[in-house]
Amino acid sequence: MHKSIINLIEIKKEINSKYPNSKFDPEIIAVSKTFPIEHISPLIEHGHSNFGENKVQEAIDKWTGIKINNPKLNLHMIGKLQTNKVKQAVKIFDYIHSVDSEKLVKKISEEQNKISKNIKIFIQINVAEESQKSGITFNELNNFYKICTNDYKIKVVGLMCLPPADQDPSPFFEKMKKASDDLSLNELSMGMSSDYLTAIKYGASFLRIGSKIFGNRT
Repeated sequence: MHKSIINLIEIKKEINSKYPNSKFDPEIIAVSKTFPIEHISPLIEHGHSNFGENKVQEAIDKWTGIKINNPKLNLHMIGKLQTNKVKQAVKIFDYIHSVDSEKLVKKISEEQNKISKNIKIFIQINVAEESQKSGITFNELNNFYKICTNDYKIKVVGLMCLPPADQDPSPFFEKMKKASDDLSLNELSMGMSSDYLTAIKYGASFLRIGSKIFGNRT
């Protein structure tokens, strides 16, 4: 059995062991960015269906043919999306986790309407207001959500965050859960290889796990 499959099974066992009676059954996004397709194919054959990329061109090069042959696969854009890449992104991705500006929302709306596709969108929150990270603040969320749903009619399914690497993520995940509940959203994209067990405690429905499945990137 391929190492990536063994790792995925171990992660699922760990989740079930920690939360045996949980109502949460989070989807694991295997973050396949930078890994060649031969590392990814065993997981596809195993039946895993959610994969994450953070560059549009890499996603197109790797996934175009595979998605035609595997229509049930979901491809998630988890990196920062430039507006000049939206046209291509809308064609290849099923979810975009990094929406944080009206300019981006407008472009997504225009491009998905052209091809009659309804992309599932996460609004990215900059939970600690770090200058080097993308995302809107919690204070901006209500207004931005209305812009997305009322003005541009895009399908916001949830919120996404990247908490600070050097702090306990729990308070940030807790704030995300409250913000999500306030908007009656169903999905929370939070938790990575280092903190996914904590994220589940606060209702994460999508975990973005890379190195713990595929190993460290070179």
